[in-house]
Amino acid sequence: MPTVLITGGTSGIGLASAQLLAGSGFRVFVTSRRKPEAELDSGIEWVEMDVCNERSVDQAVSQVEAACSVIDGVVCNAGFGIFGSIEETSMEAAQRQFDTNIGGVLRVVRRVLPAMRERRGGRIVLVGSLAGRAPIPFQGHYSASKAAVEAIAGSLYNEVRPYDVGVSLIEPGDINTPFNAAMDWSEGERSHYAERIATCEQVIRESLPKAPGPEVVAKEIAKALTAGKPRFRYPVGPDSKLVPLGKRLFSDSLVLRLIRDHFRI
Repeated sequence: MPTVLITGGTSGIGLASAQLLAGSGFRVFVTSRRKPEAELDSGIEWVEMDVCNERSVDQAVSQVEAACSVIDGVVCNAGFGIFGSIEETSMEAAQRQFDTNIGGVLRVVRRVLPAMRERRGGRIVLVGSLAGRAPIPFQGHYSASKAAVEAIAGSLYNEVRPYDVGVSLIEPGDINTPFNAAMDWSEGERSHYAERIATCEQVIRESLPKAPGPEVVAKEIAKALTAGKPRFRYPVGPDSKLVPLGKRLFSDSLVLRLIRDHFRI
């Protein structure tokens, strides 16, 4: 039975992936800082992990290794988003964003990779976002963190290629999950950009109910973990073809204008 470790695996994309993989014969370990209130499905085991704490990451991975000896795949999914202007978002908030979304990936990868490299096998799946290629206004810090995840994935892909460790980047567009519900939107109310932030927020809130659920992302994560020759990049969602096509065909100024038009700012 192959084993997979999913960070941020108790809700949204992480939980949907855990459920799909457990139903496909994987032994699944999901992590979060707090124990989930709802009981997890059969075949899914919870492990406490704070991706911002190296000791916590080490202890969690050691616990999984003790239970199954080999971790065949890792899905780095833990992350969150902050909402606010570049000018007004505090450095403390920005650092928390980067430490979770970028530092969390690095801590987990650094911990699991030596064993994969030594046995010459394994899969590492990083969950990025199309926002890394089409930055969202007033979510610049989140967009920057996902652009960094893309760069890490690309570098890692080439670094570990001789060791038969597969690296894939999952790039969701709009996905209907509790992600945005957990975001702190209150900063916009006190902003110099308040009117435009409110418009942008309204567009995001209106689009989410129309977006596909996390199951579509889970299917792509499963492909990345099980394919004989996994692709490097798996775009997902209604914007997954439009954004890359626009980036190839249009000038930067036109792409940025289209983003402004989309968010009505």
